[in-house]
Amino acid sequence: CLIVGAAGFFVFIASLARYEREPGARTDAIVALTGGAERIGDAIDLLAKGYGRRLLITGVNERTSRDEIARLNPGQRRFFECCVDLDYRARNTIGNAIETRRWMQGHRFRSLIVVTSNYHMPRTLAELDHALPEARKVPYAVVPTSFDPETWWQSPTAAKLLVTEYVKFVLVWVRTRVEADPEGST
Repeated sequence: CLIVGAAGFFVFIASLARYEREPGARTDAIVALTGGAERIGDAIDLLAKGYGRRLLITGVNERTSRDEIARLNPGQRRFFECCVDLDYRARNTIGNAIETRRWMQGHRFRSLIVVTSNYHMPRTLAELDHALPEARKVPYAVVPTSFDPETWWQSPTAAKLLVTEYVKFVLVWVRTRVEADPEGST
């Protein structure tokens, strides 16, 4: 088990995006998971470039207002009036997936660009695949400036982050194989 787990960890590390790349396709929608300042700005830029018609920012802190987020992205303020929705209910990645599903169903969207950090993308896609199996998902991995996936072993903070994220990914992968619907998750 230890050898399989270690091999899986190194495959996980190797699969992480090293660079941010423009999405290869346009979609109905864009979803950005909170947790990194760069994620929201990148998602709004994708919306501005026409990669999606609407943007959901999921997992927003209830003390954060629409105006505060718009103020942090002054060049894109006009999009907040027409095309950006905020989700205050999600508290974790499974909640993000559930709220994204509700939002997509409400708008009848069939495809989305998923914006989150590169190390968080595998778990996010596993949750979204479970919640939205029919939807087409295009990952847009944000590579944090403070995180270098090439030299992760030189930083105890980065190593801990990657090990933790890998363990969470494995647990989500197992849970989604045995659980019928994420809304019934314990």
